[in-house]
Formats: sequence, structure tokens, C-alpha cells
Amino acid sequence: MDDRNRPVTGYPAANPQPNGYSAAGPPPAGTAYPYAAAAPPPSAYYYQSNPYQHHNYQYDAESIHRATCLRRIFAFVIGLIVIFGTITFIVWLVLRPQLPEFRVDSFSISNFTIGNDSLTSFTSEVKLTARNPNKKMTLGYDQVQTAIFYQAYSLSETSVAPFYQGTRNETSLTARFADAGSFLEKSAVDGITRERGKNGNVNFNVRVVSRVRFEAKAWRTRRRFLKVFCGDLVLGLATNGASGALTGGPRQCRVGI
Repeated sequence: MDDRNRPVTGYPAANPQPNGYSAAGPPPAGTAYPYAAAAPPPSAYYYQSNPYQHHNYQYDAESIHRATCLRRIFAFVIGLIVIFGTITFIVWLVLRPQLPEFRVDSFSISNFTIGNDSLTSFTSEVKLTARNPNKKMTLGYDQVQTAIFYQAYSLSETSVAPFYQGTRNETSLTARFADAGSFLEKSAVDGITRERGKNGNVNFNVRVVSRVRFEAKAWRTRRRFLKVFCGDLVLGLATNGASGALTGGPRQCRVGI
């Protein structure tokens, strides 16, 4: 027989009656059923996992001041860059700087010889015209270096005197070369010999490199290197002759910085 005074440790058995009690009848007064303990409030877990949550921190005034100064300096630099870029763009719109134009008017070679030891000798003269197309800007050239090439092989180099160009100005330049006994690569010698024997024409190139400065009253740019390439300059240089001149008239050159 069950001891009714023993504490109840479980829930009533199944088979409920219509009145909700078991067949043995309702439990005596004062009988209680244990329930699972209520979960602690979320704040308890939050506090345990964040032991520093309720601590009050004071910010370092010096750090805040330093960060503010850095932000102001950064904003100032950005502002200067924007202002400078805007001024440069406006100046460019007003002045519209353009690169100068170059052309080869004449090109001649005299006493051209190639020895069995691949040593070359010749004299040459190249006349060029430099044009400043700018309406409001002048150009100043210095360290003007000129060279004659066969394909990528340099034959001779010389210098041209510095010069100055006003607006819408054209300047004639003359570069004189003299080569005596310079060594030339065998592939270049073979190429020149082959072209001379084929149709009596040899294709040369002229290169001009100079420092140039654009100026407009109080405004001026820093000096930049100007590169001029005059290619496909065909000279009539027959095998039985030692002199030749440019064929086909003046040739325009490519200009870049």
C-alpha cells in the first residue's frame, strides 16, 4: 500500500477521468507538485559575461584633442589639393597648352663609307623646323640633342644651340654630324648594304631630345623632356655613290613628352 505521507516526486499517472483526477480520487488537500526552477533573468547572464558593463569610463581629453587636430590637418590638405587642382584646370582651359611641331625639311649625307671592319665614316646635315602652335604660351629649349639612327642603331650624335620661341613662331634648326671611324654592328652594316643594293635607297631615322619649358607671363611649368622622332627618312644612297639626299620632300615628326 502506498504511503500517502511520502512526498510526491512525479506527475499523476495517465488515464484521466472526466473530472481530471485519477481513479483513486482527488489528491488530499495540501499536496504540492514540484516544478522546474525558473530561469534567471537575462540580465544575470549578461552581467556575468560582461563584468565591465556597468563600469563608467572617462575619455582621455588629450587623445580627443589629438584626433581632432589630425582630422583638421587632413581636411586642410584635401582642401589644398582640390584648390590647386581647380586652379590648374582653369589655367589649362584659359591657356590651352599644345606641344610644339617638328618637321624635317632636308637631310643629306656625304662621303658615306663602310670599311671591312664595320667602321663607318660620313658627314651629314639635317635641317628641321620647330613650330610653336600656342597663342598664349612661349617655349624655351635647352640641352637639344640630335642623333641619326639606322633602325635602332645609332650612327652619330650632335648638339644644337638652345633657342626660344614666341607664340605662333617657327624656328629653323640645323644639325651637323661628322662621323669618323665609328664601329657599327654587323646586322646594321648588312641591312644598309642590302638596301643600297636593292634600289639605292636607305631608310634612316632622326631623333631630337630637349628640355622644354612652357611660359605664359607669370605662369610657367617646370622643364620637361621633349622627345621628337622623325622616322622613315629615305635617302637616295646608291652603291656606287657616297652621297645621298632626302627623297619625297619634308617629313613631319612625332612629338611627345
